Amino acid sequence: MKNVKLVSAAAVVALFAIAPGFAGVDTARAAGAFEITSSAFKDNDVLDKKYAAKGGPRNCDGENISPPLQWSSVPAKTKSFAILIHDAVGGHGLGIDHWVAYGIPASTTSLAEGEVNKPPQNGNYVGGKNRIGKPFYFGPCPDVGDLPHHYEIMIVATDLEPGALAPGLDKQAFIKATEGHRLGATSIVGRYARK
Repeated sequence: MKNVKLVSAAAVVALFAIAPGFAGVDTARAAGAFEITSSAFKDNDVLDKKYAAKGGPRNCDGENISPPLQWSSVPAKTKSFAILIHDAVGGHGLGIDHWVAYGIPASTTSLAEGEVNKPPQNGNYVGGKNRIGKPFYFGPCPDVGDLPHHYEIMIVATDLEPGALAPGLDKQAFIKATEGHRLGATSIVGRYARK
């Protein structure tokens, strides 16, 4: 069995919050604070298999259905949101970005189950570039036998108009492009392992 260190949800949030470009972004969860939730799982719960990646060269065992997400108490002056899904220990410790999306209109406060496991439609988001170079959701697919990986789903509020950023940015390019435009961030963690 391969060994992967377990990391608490709070530690994952803290690590991501101090990542280059995210210093100073408020990630606290006080009463009435910016918050992301899912009707499918609670923070640090195990994700249902249907949210895992499907097929491919790693023979992933899921259905690649994106989980439902809702957010509330957004920062003042928000014009758009971004959602980043990251597995800090994926890629044998180098980290994997499963979804990079931005340009989500400020009027949007949720994404339905399965809404983002296909290319953007009708301006619901601008697709960035995930680990496999795609602009849409790519579910978990850790190595068989690893302890559960922690998949941080972070939403970032920005003061940028929904169409301000070009499609195809990876996470690092997104961080650079939004320097000085991020108003706040919050996250939820889902865990997943393959046996």
